[in-house]
Amino acid sequence: MFRRRKKEDVEIPSASMADIAFQLLIFFLVATTIDVDKGINMVLPPIGSEVEIRKKNITNLLINDAGNILLDGKVVPLEEVDDIIREKLAENDKLIVSVKTTRKTKYEIYIKVLDQLKRAGATRISIAEPEKA
Repeated sequence: MFRRRKKEDVEIPSASMADIAFQLLIFFLVATTIDVDKGINMVLPPIGSEVEIRKKNITNLLINDAGNILLDGKVVPLEEVDDIIREKLAENDKLIVSVKTTRKTKYEIYIKVLDQLKRAGATRISIAEPEKA
């Protein structure tokens, strides 16, 4: 008399899953921005330009292996570099800060010192070649 129909299993069609995944991948690649580190923002002088600088317009900043900061021969804590350079810049607006390191100076301390100089408003920063051991 009456035949019972078999219940069919309901399935999600998987034929187009690869297409959907590929389209999502393309969407995220196009829509995502990648943050690129631009490095230290400094303006370098033109090639071949040499200018004679007076001693009174230079202040020397040395960072040694132990991470100690010497500003004109005096040991200075990292947190005070900002204030001291700001005072020196108020006295002499043509001041050039010459930053010199040793070969084993930690990069982290070097960057923190450069950040302090930027915070102080120093625009004339000379990066000297590291001392040889």
